[in-house]
Amino acid sequence: MQNDILGKILVVDDEPQITRVLRSSLIANGYAVETAGDGVSALEKLATWSADMVITDLAMPRMDGIALCIEIRAHSNVPILVLSVKDQEASKVKALDAGADDYVTKPFSIQELLARVRANMRRLRATAPETETAPLEVGDFHIDLDKRRVEVSGREIHLSPKEFDLLFYMAQRSERVLTHRKLLAAIWGAHAMEQPESLRVLVATLRKKIEPEGTPRYIINEPWVGYRFQPGQPPEEPSI
Repeated sequence: MQNDILGKILVVDDEPQITRVLRSSLIANGYAVETAGDGVSALEKLATWSADMVITDLAMPRMDGIALCIEIRAHSNVPILVLSVKDQEASKVKALDAGADDYVTKPFSIQELLARVRANMRRLRATAPETETAPLEVGDFHIDLDKRRVEVSGREIHLSPKEFDLLFYMAQRSERVLTHRKLLAAIWGAHAMEQPESLRVLVATLRKKIEPEGTPRYIINEPWVGYRFQPGQPPEEPSI
């Protein structure tokens, strides 16, 4: 990010009034802003303008927000915040599954949106360490924070940014019971306490990638409480 701004944000929405309000509010709070009216225009903008975050509506012409999330995630870890309406619950879940990091339900207050933006920007900076960090080796897992790469039993797994954040957080606390509340706060921030479906979707998508056999082996449900990460046993050293 440039020193004279807090971050560069691309706002994608086909409603000009919402685009104008978001643009002026974000600029007033120290962000550089570009706008696009649909997913196709957003991808064209991202090809020439390096954004630190994308805020996108779900329902748009030509390319909707879910398709945009999929396209962005194919080549970028930039944080994505989705704007949705109350009757788009299924679409919100699909967006999170497609790689979105967070969502705000319309109508929303500008202060709420700014809080979500700040939280995602903090996590973006936190996951870009200035000094080299030793990879985390736990059970079947090799997790490289600097390169954001994961291997399970020697097999590389490609994770979305939020999937990586969740796995790394849980792997650092292996065998502990982690409450839903603690995980929501750690991955999305304190504002996420009322979004338990975000955690359920994220756990489900992470499980599909690290537990392809379909039986929970690493992420164990603790009913009514949360989850426990069970990393497996490290390979035995060959006997001499």
